[in-house]
Amino acid sequence: MIVFGLGNPGPKYKETRHNVGFMALEKLAAKEELRLRKRCLHSYKWARSSSLTLVEPLTFMNNSGIVFPSLVKGEDAVIVLVDNMDLPLGKIRVKRGGSSAGHNGLKSIINEIGADFIRIYIGIGRPQDGISVVDHVLSRFSSDEMAQLDPALEHAADAVKALYEGEDFLRVVQRANSF
Repeated sequence: MIVFGLGNPGPKYKETRHNVGFMALEKLAAKEELRLRKRCLHSYKWARSSSLTLVEPLTFMNNSGIVFPSLVKGEDAVIVLVDNMDLPLGKIRVKRGGSSAGHNGLKSIINEIGADFIRIYIGIGRPQDGISVVDHVLSRFSSDEMAQLDPALEHAADAVKALYEGEDFLRVVQRANSF
């Protein structure tokens, strides 16, 4: 199983709304006692165990899919951890397949490998009136928002863990969607 966390590289974007995929992947890496390392000559960080590969693309969000063809083989199960503005802050949803729903990172992935992969959406909420979508997704969380977000990141990591340990997909979906 290959799990991708989506975000933008570099300290400028650390802990922004668009980087919740990175944040959830890093929670999962800590739970699994894996350390993400930059892969020489490649545009990603990764960690690997016998049954799990974790990947953070080091391209910008809109080009996330570029790294997928070199890592994903036809038989690999793929999970993508990604932000979602249509979910309230701190909610998660698990879904298999579908469109990009306007998310450029997902659009890039779908262009490279198709749409048949599992997505774990992490809610970041909609922008307030007068704030652009770009400014919203590139903004940092307040401490109160981080307190709401942290349990969702844990639940997203737990959902991945349940899936790679073989738990029934619909059960994982129901548990995640009830959180």
